[in-house]
Amino acid sequence: MERLPAQPITRENFQPYGQVIAASTDGKLFDSEDAQLVLDRGTPRFYIMRLHSKGRKFHNITRHVQCTQCLGSLEGKEWLLAVAPPSPGSQPDLDKIAAFQIPGDCFIKLNLGTWHAGPYFDADFVDFYNLELSDTNLNDHETCNLLEAYGVEFAIATP
Repeated sequence: MERLPAQPITRENFQPYGQVIAASTDGKLFDSEDAQLVLDRGTPRFYIMRLHSKGRKFHNITRHVQCTQCLGSLEGKEWLLAVAPPSPGSQPDLDKIAAFQIPGDCFIKLNLGTWHAGPYFDADFVDFYNLELSDTNLNDHETCNLLEAYGVEFAIATP
């Protein structure tokens, strides 16, 4: 079991994995601070998913290479996510896996191919909005078992 410290998310430190999107003024024109979405390879699906707490340990990490994915918690709840940058092979670079604390006043957009594990949180359950394609979990869902590939499992730790 390896301890993976979660760092507070910022636009700068999350950039290798995707974008952090915060509130903007109504009427602001589209620019690089807005979510740069890739949803043209199928039917977009925007829904609310209820997740129940499963602790903070993980050994599976997943990616989607056909679409970007946006996640955010409802009710302003903080959550955790582990990520690794896109990689050419079928496994993430173990040394580049990072964890982030994400406040409930923003959402994240994952780049194409970004590996991710989570969301994780301490509440009994949290509702999340999720934007991806309607068939992402059927046709664009590649998972790497880190225990089998590298002999490692992670536990996300917060300060």
